[in-house]
Amino acid sequence: MNLQVYKFLRAEAEADKAKALASLHLLTNHPSGTGDHSTKDYWGNCDEAIRLLASADERMETLEKYFNPQTPVEEK
Repeated sequence: MNLQVYKFLRAEAEADKAKALASLHLLTNHPSGTGDHSTKDYWGNCDEAIRLLASADERMETLEKYFNPQTPVEEK
């Protein structure tokens, strides 16, 4: 994989992870920031944030496993 593509994908996953963690922090420490303040919105926003976090972690893990620029692909 081209190093620039690797760095882009890694940075995008790291940004999504940071966004998810910030969202979860706000939702759990400042729930007044939730939409119309209904529990449905609250749980939906929490679920959305945790899914984004899991996706980001999975993408970073996949990049490391298959495309780590410091380790040749043949060794994986």
